[in-house]
Amino acid sequence: MFHKAIELKLLEGTAMEVIFQNGIVKHYDMRALFPKYPQLRALEERSLFLSGKLVGAYGIMWNDDLDIEAETIYEDGETVRRDDIMLHQVSAKAVASARAAEGISQKQLAALSGMDQSDISKIERGAANPSVATLERIAKALNRKLSISFDVPDK
Repeated sequence: MFHKAIELKLLEGTAMEVIFQNGIVKHYDMRALFPKYPQLRALEERSLFLSGKLVGAYGIMWNDDLDIEAETIYEDGETVRRDDIMLHQVSAKAVASARAAEGISQKQLAALSGMDQSDISKIERGAANPSVATLERIAKALNRKLSISFDVPDK
């Protein structure tokens, strides 16, 4: 089974946090690969490391010579938590519906919110785990208020 990455956060040093489609969140430090792949030591240069991007759902790439497969991170990384994937789906539907109600494109919403169109697309597809701050930016761009609630089940 292949595990698809849906979000990447670059942390301190050469560490990263990757959220997978199944909700598992892993931390991985590229230093673990330095002995086997010395060319990866170039990632100690902070600006290079921060240029890393999630390429599809299958890996992270810095340049033509430096990359890592998502499966390596899943198999060898440290599990730090499990996110509720339903939250991704709820925010995806809410953003897509609000944008459609405003009659604007993803590109227009991206410009209004100061985000990349590709990030809006990921959120709307449920392939990203947007922070509350990101959802607030989107809500403001759509002239909406962000509301978060918890339903309490009856006993």
